[in-house]
Amino acid sequence: MKALIIGCGIGGPVTAMALRQVGIEAEIFEAYGQGADDVGSFLNIASNGLAALRTLGAHRKVLATAIPTPRMVMWSGSGKRLGEVANGLRLDDGTVSHTVLRSELYRTVRDEAEQRGIHVSLGKRMISYEDTGPQVTATFEDGTQAIGYLLIACDGVHSRTRKLLDPQAPAPRYSGLYSFGGIVEDAGVSGEPGVYNMVFGRRAFFGYTVAESGETWWFANLPRRLGDVPADWTPVLAEAFEDDANFSADLIRRGGVDLALPVHDLPPVPVWHRGRVLLTGDAAHATSPSSGQGASLAIEDAIVLARCLRDSGGHEEAFRRFEAERRPRVERVVAYSRTISNSKAAGPVARVFRDLMLPFFLKRSASQESLAWMYRYQPSL
Repeated sequence: MKALIIGCGIGGPVTAMALRQVGIEAEIFEAYGQGADDVGSFLNIASNGLAALRTLGAHRKVLATAIPTPRMVMWSGSGKRLGEVANGLRLDDGTVSHTVLRSELYRTVRDEAEQRGIHVSLGKRMISYEDTGPQVTATFEDGTQAIGYLLIACDGVHSRTRKLLDPQAPAPRYSGLYSFGGIVEDAGVSGEPGVYNMVFGRRAFFGYTVAESGETWWFANLPRRLGDVPADWTPVLAEAFEDDANFSADLIRRGGVDLALPVHDLPPVPVWHRGRVLLTGDAAHATSPSSGQGASLAIEDAIVLARCLRDSGGHEEAFRRFEAERRPRVERVVAYSRTISNSKAAGPVARVFRDLMLPFFLKRSASQESLAWMYRYQPSL
């Protein structure tokens, strides 16, 4: 059996490794002609995602390039401390959630997959596929084809496979936010390493953590009409934080803005699979970054899919099992994350109400135990 994996982001290599572990050969096809070694800012890989990686023996190299970030402290734009929550749960081996450069995570899982004998083909943008029953054939933009037993889509929130599988599939929905991020060396920012400080500012949201090295890793979310892109984001973003009681505006001016991306997620996708084709990761259930779960959910998908294929009588039963296990969980995470994103884009009246109520919400609904449903999930092979 051979699986065609469409997309070599985070989910693609991990899915290929998980399938290989249960005896299914896999090959990865990436649309772009070069790897994403320098693409993106940084992301959270939660304790549940690290637990899933550990199932494949692929977590140690990821941890070596990441910084531990087990706690989050919430602040208002006026400088009031609103509360504290755990960023995941501590695993039985002491592992906590980590923050990692997206490029480092991508490079680590891709290299690990290749070291395990998985071939990655670049410049292979799929334009169509044909499911003949016994096999599925993918056709690429360069005129080449590949034949496999299964086709697994790991091609992200703007998945082409999703539209081919179901032309009526919902489109990604804009959250109302643009996302920014950067790392500033020797910023002179004081803070406890491993703690994320999350600031619900008057006009935008700002988060940062200080690494042991002294670097300040920061990100921001700015409410903005989709497509309203200035020639230079730096003064626009800095101005959004001018009235807040912290150093965010100065830090942004110092580091500049190199990356600005509109934040999308997916409403519930009715069709996850048909025949020999299956959607996974962001192609099936993209969540906004507010939950810090995007990469972790894709990694979980890989483990569950491999187990379902190993333990089922055929791919159709395996795909049904996969969806039945994954859909309730991932849709709950997407909804939870969207609620957080909405609070970041609050208007003047809603912002006052949010800052008044958030301390009570954090005590009652954002404790470590109340979020255990999200962090304690540990799929196994």
